[in-house]
Amino acid sequence: MKQLIIKAIPSKVRKKIERDAISKFKKTSNFSNISYSQEGEDLILKRFFEGKDNGFYVDVGAHHPKRFSNTYVFYLKGWRGINIDAMPGSMKGFNEQRPRDINVETGVSMEKDELTYYMFNEPALNTFSEKEAKKKDGLRNFKIIAEKKIQTLPLNAILDTHLPTDVGIDFMTIDVEGLDLQVLQSNNWEVYRPNMVLVEDLKKRGLADLITNSAVYDFLTTKNYQLVAKTWNTLFFSDRT
Repeated sequence: MKQLIIKAIPSKVRKKIERDAISKFKKTSNFSNISYSQEGEDLILKRFFEGKDNGFYVDVGAHHPKRFSNTYVFYLKGWRGINIDAMPGSMKGFNEQRPRDINVETGVSMEKDELTYYMFNEPALNTFSEKEAKKKDGLRNFKIIAEKKIQTLPLNAILDTHLPTDVGIDFMTIDVEGLDLQVLQSNNWEVYRPNMVLVEDLKKRGLADLITNSAVYDFLTTKNYQLVAKTWNTLFFSDRT
């Protein structure tokens, strides 16, 4: 019913509602900290990009237009970007709620492939990782409800196709439940270098152990990025170049 109501609203009216929401956000943002992220990642990003009203992001494992989103608060500020998620039907909500963005429904892997996608009753846990899926199936109230073969592409191929010409990436956020390193490895770092990279590390290491025993940390430091912040699950890396 909600989607039918949205479709019934004329395009000009929807755009005015969006402009009013952005205006309201800008007026109130000086007095409150609005976060849509799962662990407040967008609040940390706001500090890094303070005063920047326009920018571009890439969200791999975007999940939902608003829920657990590291990018939605920036969309409200007037930014735009690319949202990527493998869940069938996921981009319908993005196309309706975030029409300025480029929304791509596909999986990401080291090479073009067809992989088994494990879908949970909690969609935030959906994954291509059989290991992660089996670990979480039956944990608390979580359970696998479906498995489906889905086409996947390397990240660099997706960016080759969808990144607008002459647009730099301010930040990239990656959350794909266990295969985050493979997503990083599938990018062309000579061509696509975000100023900031956020990536999930599910092993929850302490900082000292992270520096000596993390494949994600090792990979990004070899690409000349430095660790600058951390939440419970998410690592923040800044480009040194």
